[in-house]
Amino acid sequence: MDFRIADSFTDALARLPAQDQKAVKTSAFDLQLDPSAPGLQFHRIEKSKDPHFWSIRVNRDLRIIVHKTADSLLLAYVDHHDKAYAWAERRRIEAHPRTGAVQIVEVRERVEQAAPDLFAPNLAPEPAPSAPPPEPPLFAHLAADDLLAVGVPEDWLAAVQAATEGRFFDLAPHLPAEAAEALLEYAATGRLPKPEPVAATIDPFAHPDAQRRFRTVENLVELQAALDAPWERWSVFLHPSQRAVVERTFNGPARVAGSAGTGKTVVALHRAARLARADAGAKVLLTTFSQPLADALSRKLAVLTAGEAEVRARITVASWERLADELYQLAFGRRPRVAPSDQVRAALVAAAQAQGVSTFSDRFLLGEFTQVVDAWQVEDLEAYTGTPRSGRKSRLGARQRERLWPVFAATRAVLHEQGLMTWPKVFGAVTAAYSERATEPFTHIVVDEAQDLGVPELRMLCALAPDGADALFFAGDLGQRIFQPPFSWKALGVDVRGRSTTLKVNYRTSHQIREAADRLLPGVIRDMDGCEEARRGTISVFDGPAPEIVRAADRGAETAAAVAFIAAARADGIGAEEIGAFVRSRAQLDRARRAVEGAGLVPVEGTDPGAGKEGRVLIGTLHLAKGLEFKAVLVLACDDQVLPLQQRIDDATDEADLDEIYETERQLFYVACTRARDRLLVTGVQPVSEFLDDLERN
Repeated sequence: MDFRIADSFTDALARLPAQDQKAVKTSAFDLQLDPSAPGLQFHRIEKSKDPHFWSIRVNRDLRIIVHKTADSLLLAYVDHHDKAYAWAERRRIEAHPRTGAVQIVEVRERVEQAAPDLFAPNLAPEPAPSAPPPEPPLFAHLAADDLLAVGVPEDWLAAVQAATEGRFFDLAPHLPAEAAEALLEYAATGRLPKPEPVAATIDPFAHPDAQRRFRTVENLVELQAALDAPWERWSVFLHPSQRAVVERTFNGPARVAGSAGTGKTVVALHRAARLARADAGAKVLLTTFSQPLADALSRKLAVLTAGEAEVRARITVASWERLADELYQLAFGRRPRVAPSDQVRAALVAAAQAQGVSTFSDRFLLGEFTQVVDAWQVEDLEAYTGTPRSGRKSRLGARQRERLWPVFAATRAVLHEQGLMTWPKVFGAVTAAYSERATEPFTHIVVDEAQDLGVPELRMLCALAPDGADALFFAGDLGQRIFQPPFSWKALGVDVRGRSTTLKVNYRTSHQIREAADRLLPGVIRDMDGCEEARRGTISVFDGPAPEIVRAADRGAETAAAVAFIAAARADGIGAEEIGAFVRSRAQLDRARRAVEGAGLVPVEGTDPGAGKEGRVLIGTLHLAKGLEFKAVLVLACDDQVLPLQQRIDDATDEADLDEIYETERQLFYVACTRARDRLLVTGVQPVSEFLDDLERN
């Protein structure tokens, strides 16, 4: 007999208190071990239209709803007695007559009894001559056959065909996910997606749309892994578009793209686990740009591979710098001594003064050295003259490069005398050492946040992986690039053209927040090799309140607005640790701290080991927000001359440099705003940042 678990069960389990969760898990384990055990006390749900719904007694009040047939047992839902029975009475589980996928379908008549306004005819009184006409049905041009093809249940066809735009967002949560997403895409783009054909003989539970809701559990270890972290739905259920990328074999470097919240990191995690499971000799590297993010990936990987110690042992998780540090030690027998950025800047300034070069700003010298000379490991003037300056907007002629080269050469000499290296130098040394080896240290490399890879990091990763299928896989979003200038991957031998996929379904951020944040960026972003990442057509699968944008008269008013926002979030059950407050730079951190303390909570900086723990609100700079996720986010102190940061603007050497500054500041703001799942507050004191106008643009 097949034993399965539905996402509706894990969602419901996550909402229960810890003690109740423990009792439910015990009953679920007993059910899998022996479905005929008398202590389970099966009771048929008599009022359900699906005769296969039964309840199992957990304790005096808790009930598990199971769907039981001759061939299978499915954990469908869990709650207190009356709520559990009501859930089952309003649903049925069946294979869709057109797609063949198993669905949990709400019985329309029961929903109509509970929410009659949802199905009331869209009749408007005769409008006044000056009044706008009533909203037309949103799907008037779609035939019933079109709706069936995307998974709309037959008894919901009429309701969908009559829905206006305003009513559809209330209707969507009652539809199966694949149907709601297809209709949301149609509403956003005017195009109804065409599902991939599936063989009519396929098991209804094996259909790609069913696999996002149901999982067959082979043994007690798998069931325990699925139930120990029920809120981590991504670890159990995948969207078909994500699963296709996870399972595909690529004959060269490949990339998955998508705007914030579309599940690129989820794909990276699942792909790393799949590669490790497929081969007992696999050595998989999962890597990203910072160690805190690598640590977060490691924790998620532990959830994904729970009960699979041998699989987890085949996967190394590290940041690019941590990886380079360890491999350098293995190759050279000592740790590299890396010069901090301030020390490199000081050496550049001193060298420029000694050489009489005064026409370039400190910022320009540091950028030219780190992004061109050091990144490409340029060794002499001739090589510098021919090195591409991709991403460096200001132009340099041959004479200017001649004047600058002695400055860079002297800086290198000073650092060498002090026994110091830069990170690009470390990456370069590792690249050279491992390029000469007959075997590479990894069989597969999976890179998260790949948009922030620099030239030396990418060169190193290429040297650490073999040629061939599935060796290099990248996950990233060009719209979230905030650390590195763009450059041609193809020039370094990494060509992802034809092997690039863009995810379009956003699970993390509400429709309202995503729509506002997307206004900050172009609809299409192209990399330097001509690959496009389009934001148009991305849909969010849930609704929420519109972002709150406050143009405060003074800091006191800003704090008051922030306190009210936090209080409202807390009143709706959002925990302190589920709230994040961010500002552009450390100079504004006090404003975040005052807001959190004013709400009676404890602010903790992201660098503190206790940051993000229960009862504490994480505060930090916009850069810190990258890779994080919260139910509620505050982006504070968005004043004019703070965002974009005035210091960066003052350092601009020409118009082109200024354009690059505005672009990266806008992307940084986008990153912070899209950390919010349900609620977003953006504040500034008058005069506020011009970016706030973009958020509100229609």
